[in-house]
Amino acid sequence: MQYVVVSFSHKNTDIEVRERLAFPDEEMKRRALERLLKTEGVGEAMLLSTCNRVEFLVSTSIPSSALHSIFELLHLHSGLSIEELEGRADVYEDEGAVHHVFSVASSLDSLVVGETQIAGQLKDAFRFAFENGYCSQKISRLIHYAFKCAAEVRNSTEISKNPVSVAGAAVSQAKEVMGGNLGGFTGLVVGAGEMSEIVAKHLVANGCNVIIFNRSMENAKKVADAVGDRVDIEPFHALADYINRYRLLFSATGAPHPVITREMVDPASFERHWFDLAVPRDIEDIDDVTVNIYAVDDLKEIVDNNLALRKEQARKAYEIVGRYTIDFFKWLQTLMIDPLIKDVREQARRAAISEIERAVKKGFISPESRKNVEKLVHNAFNKFLHTPTVQLRDVAEQPRADTIIEAMKYIFKTDTEVKMADKYKCEFVMKDDIR
Repeated sequence: MQYVVVSFSHKNTDIEVRERLAFPDEEMKRRALERLLKTEGVGEAMLLSTCNRVEFLVSTSIPSSALHSIFELLHLHSGLSIEELEGRADVYEDEGAVHHVFSVASSLDSLVVGETQIAGQLKDAFRFAFENGYCSQKISRLIHYAFKCAAEVRNSTEISKNPVSVAGAAVSQAKEVMGGNLGGFTGLVVGAGEMSEIVAKHLVANGCNVIIFNRSMENAKKVADAVGDRVDIEPFHALADYINRYRLLFSATGAPHPVITREMVDPASFERHWFDLAVPRDIEDIDDVTVNIYAVDDLKEIVDNNLALRKEQARKAYEIVGRYTIDFFKWLQTLMIDPLIKDVREQARRAAISEIERAVKKGFISPESRKNVEKLVHNAFNKFLHTPTVQLRDVAEQPRADTIIEAMKYIFKTDTEVKMADKYKCEFVMKDDIR
């Protein structure tokens, strides 16, 4: 089985294309993954869809078949031609796929290098795929190790020091266009997801009052409680009464269609700055000179400044990612070898016990001597198996490992499979208060 990744991100597609590729709701993700898992050779699949990327990760024995199925699926989903999709996509296989996933988890592939929101998004994507049975052992191992790598990057570099997320970049841009100070202003925040919460926290930290709008008042209240002071909540249907009275608006709903339309906008005597952080976009194109709309891709200047500041740290981080990629494949070989060693030793133990029992029954060994004979045989097998055990563990780091392991499994008639008890719960994900 090999890992394959097909990636569409801010690096190879603009926001208009990412809108068409996005999977904003769970039902769309279910249909896509269920279709993909019907492909010959595809054993596991996972889908990551955020404002900056749409990526499929699969474990497959036939990479070409998996790629054909992914592009066909995206063609039907987006209406884009297969030729255009293939021309735009970044495709990674096996070692390249692992390196890419580790880079994404470590926030090195993000629009804002070092932002921490991607960790939560990747965790959610994995949890959705795992809990719905779309992935299991193969992808679980990879994601587990990806978060282990990301933790090392955070702890060993300053890549996430004073991290800036897309949400943080939007608030920074708002601060700049409002003259360098948000104190006393009111920001309208549409949506009650993680992005909205981060925006609200940044606004409050900059002295701005916040009003959160959402269809679920319960969810809006949860965000307000998490943010703290200077936050009010309103039902979504009240939004039209507010957007023509305040200068700042930030929207990140995850809706499949615009939630702020031209019909909601009235002329105003002051300039308004609206930040659309959703993909697909939340705000329709509005022909009004008083409304300035900023989409995710419009935050590029802040992103470029962020990248320059973090360039040296990113170099160190990529060295860690490269090392972890190599270590991951060594670890996989170890996972294959340890059960094999255990099984061979168990076969030896059972054979010895069987022969000792037969010898006792025939009177060749007295019952009183049985324990001593068992110890003797056990020590003999340990000595005999010591060198093969050491050699097998050394093989894990060599290219010929697969061939040797398969030969050993054939010789000893064992078909051991690693059973990962907890299948990993992504315990390496860390949360920050403001990203």
